Amino acid sequence: SVTALSKQTMDPISTLEAAVASGSPGCDWARLPQELLLHVFQYLPLLDRAYASQVCRGWNQAFHMPELWRCFEFELNQPASSYLKATHPDLIKQIIKRHSNHLQYVSFKVDSSTESAEAACDILSQLVNCSLKTLGLISTARPSFMEVPKSHFISALTVVFVNSKSLSSLKIDDTPVDDPSLKVLVANNSDTLKLLKMSSCPHVSPAGILCVADQCHGLRELALNYHLLSDELLLALSSEKHVHLEHLRIDVVSENPGQHFHTIKKSSWDAMVRHSPKFNLVMYFFLYEDEFGPFFNEEIPVTHLYFGRSVSKEVLGRVGLHCPRLVELVVCANGLRPLDEELIRIAKHCTQLSAIGLGECEVSCSAFVEFVKMCGRRLSQLSIMEEVLIPDHKYSLDEIHWEVSKHLGRVWFPDMMPTW
Repeated sequence: SVTALSKQTMDPISTLEAAVASGSPGCDWARLPQELLLHVFQYLPLLDRAYASQVCRGWNQAFHMPELWRCFEFELNQPASSYLKATHPDLIKQIIKRHSNHLQYVSFKVDSSTESAEAACDILSQLVNCSLKTLGLISTARPSFMEVPKSHFISALTVVFVNSKSLSSLKIDDTPVDDPSLKVLVANNSDTLKLLKMSSCPHVSPAGILCVADQCHGLRELALNYHLLSDELLLALSSEKHVHLEHLRIDVVSENPGQHFHTIKKSSWDAMVRHSPKFNLVMYFFLYEDEFGPFFNEEIPVTHLYFGRSVSKEVLGRVGLHCPRLVELVVCANGLRPLDEELIRIAKHCTQLSAIGLGECEVSCSAFVEFVKMCGRRLSQLSIMEEVLIPDHKYSLDEIHWEVSKHLGRVWFPDMMPTW
């Protein structure tokens, strides 16, 4: 019948809603189909899911269906030092005992305590039956994985690398991973690895990254610190037999004031662009002003550029001249010298720019309007703090949003500093 057909084609949630709404005494909650229970359980917070599993045998069986444990986040913390809710130890035991071979997309989120990071390593070392596709190790505060004995961390990570054999995404920032462990990763997962994020890993050398670049031909995204970036790596990534990288993310971070940074040759960048014309080069700069000497003196194919500390007018001027592929620019701070000329230069030479954010800077209202006019409607994101814009003889703060909105083709207002 039509009624029966409509019931068959309803989605699980609609079926459940219909059953509840009918109030039918024939609706036996203990006999709900397992595929429906699975769908409902996927929307429940972990603790509520565990409580629901105690209702009856059928719900407990649904609680242990393999599909429910493919994606899991272990939250490990010390109650006295963290606001996070920790994954209950009894549940962790159940997962390791019954579901380690079902886990596919896993992350470990730890607080700033060494005990939490060590607990994560203990769990990793027990995943001998796993076949992970994604693994993320995340410190929510200071990099607590760095406090774990290196041998303990490497031993635990090696268990996963050896047993998974199908890792496609790996995030191991701020960890004591080293070159030998990367060789184990490559030996067992070279055909599947697509994303590798490993910034702030001091025990990894450029040779270790080259090992990954030489073997992982499916690599599409790579994130690392600038000290691991080299001409040899770019040439390896640009070789004819090799990958077509889609995203290269580089953190340029100053550990000590006055730190020296090496220079990458323009010919190496050119080889990369020839091999992967559409790749995105994302660079995050956290430098002191006197450390920018090696950067932006010649053309660089950066597409997304973020300055987390103060950056001088001179450096921004070089950006305008030597970054023709720039798509997004964020400047958190500059000082008290207006960036009028620099913005106009960026608008003129960076013809693909579509997003910009300015924080503690100064720009005259007239120069800002001219910048927007030159970029036109391709500016899909325009985040400018109100304090950045300096009124002049042509525009006041009350007038500028009308003029900018006219050139953008949509309503625009500067961002307001929040008040509490």
